[in-house]
Amino acid sequence: MKAFVHQKDSLALIDLKRPIIKEGQVLVRIKSAGLNRRDLMIKERRGYQEDPVVLGSDGAGIVEAFGHGIKRFKEGDAVIVNPGIGWIANAETSPETLNIVGYPDHGTFAEYYLVEEAYLEPMPSNLNWQEAGVLALAGLTGYRALFTKGCIKPKQTVFIPGAGSGVATYLIQFAKAVGARIIVTSRSESKCQKALQLGADRAISTDSDWEKELQNEQIDLIVDSVGQATFARSLSILKKGGRFVTFGATTEDEVTFDVRSFFYAQQQILGTTLGSREELREMLAFIEEHNIKPVVDKSYPIHEIEKALTYLSNGQQFGKISITFP
Repeated sequence: MKAFVHQKDSLALIDLKRPIIKEGQVLVRIKSAGLNRRDLMIKERRGYQEDPVVLGSDGAGIVEAFGHGIKRFKEGDAVIVNPGIGWIANAETSPETLNIVGYPDHGTFAEYYLVEEAYLEPMPSNLNWQEAGVLALAGLTGYRALFTKGCIKPKQTVFIPGAGSGVATYLIQFAKAVGARIIVTSRSESKCQKALQLGADRAISTDSDWEKELQNEQIDLIVDSVGQATFARSLSILKKGGRFVTFGATTEDEVTFDVRSFFYAQQQILGTTLGSREELREMLAFIEEHNIKPVVDKSYPIHEIEKALTYLSNGQQFGKISITFP
């Protein structure tokens, strides 16, 4: 089978043997997969390794075959991959045993993907293959950040720096579905306009004076994945008693902010990452109920995956990037 791997010190599309099915496992013929910024980091994190590992944390496909003991699926079923191996029930924190698909074990950038039955879910009926293939990792991250951690309520205002990221496009749609007010930022006027079309109520420039621009707004919740570049600025516009949820750092990891202003305002800073199978199932029901569809910016066939990774690394996309398989 064709697979995109990290091996030795490089990334390449190579031929691998199809996985051998064991008891309790399901073999999925991948129809589409989704890129995530995590895929850009595996090469550096893994270093030099003789054995190949297939990249990719998101995917959707068709059940090709399965081992003894499978009860939930049959041949031909359309499924999506749960990217969080080892996290079943919702909890305050992720378990120590959590592994994200695509490293250290094989991921979804291959014609076939083998996994235990517990880590597949039926594909939502309102999505096509490309949409389903980019859904789980970013969608689940956004769902937990907004609802489990952020506790967003109707008519509250959520502020989302960086309107073009995959998670941001889910956050906008999820928040809109529950009747929240949404404010986003971007340096790109085009991305601001796309965010407004998607459901944001207001879009401002990342380079503007946020305190001046938003002086008449009451920000109940901030969901931030940018890190150092926006952290202190975001915190400065959060209302007293407001919640700040962070799940990423596309800029620098370390941040500084005025701790005295923070504790006098009695604000909350909450960390999160990914989500449980329980939350994934809640999210899948939610997107079907509200007919929410992932935003797919561009789609590339598997043999052009290196072009897709370059496009992702340049940060020009609005939404997700899909990889398709013949």
